[in-house]
Amino acid sequence: MPRFVPLLLGLVASGTFALTGPARLCAAEPLSPLDLRVKTWAEQCAAEIVGQYDLLLTAGRLTVPQLFDTLYTPVPGTDPQKYRTQYDTLSDGVIRPILDKYLAFDKNLVFVVAVDRNGYLPSHNSRYSQPLTGDGDHDTKWNRTKRLFNDRTGLAAARNKEPFLLQRYNRDTGETMADMSVPILVQGRHWGALRIGYKVP
Repeated sequence: MPRFVPLLLGLVASGTFALTGPARLCAAEPLSPLDLRVKTWAEQCAAEIVGQYDLLLTAGRLTVPQLFDTLYTPVPGTDPQKYRTQYDTLSDGVIRPILDKYLAFDKNLVFVVAVDRNGYLPSHNSRYSQPLTGDGDHDTKWNRTKRLFNDRTGLAAARNKEPFLLQRYNRDTGETMADMSVPILVQGRHWGALRIGYKVP
């Protein structure tokens, strides 16, 4: 039997769009063909990211303490608040191209991101990493990188250790969105998750 756990989000800002709750954790819901494709892409993308982190660690360009850094340093003058870590600049150059590659796989995909276990997003897709303009509305929509997405949906994805987690919710446009996430483990430690947000046709 499908199990739906309402999170009672009410109205939550997540991704690029306002969402209306409740969101559902689809623990045993049969996956649609699109869900299955997205799950496969999420697993493949996560594996590529882990592979890149392993290479960086082996080459000495990154250390395990740096990668698991949670001392988020606020970026002055940003609203919503942005943060820097010891690895986010490196992530921009190495991880973002992988995320962008998978985002282009299907027109229904809205975002493909890797977040740490607290929902910190070091590198967003290029689409959502446009230069800051000083226009609050524009920047909130189009420069979403280096933020903490620690709403209930975000944290459920970031901290899930099961093979995958599927959450569904409605956007304020009436469209249904899905968030497929798979855990990212680096050297046996849970770093966070690979999240793919997509429209449900």
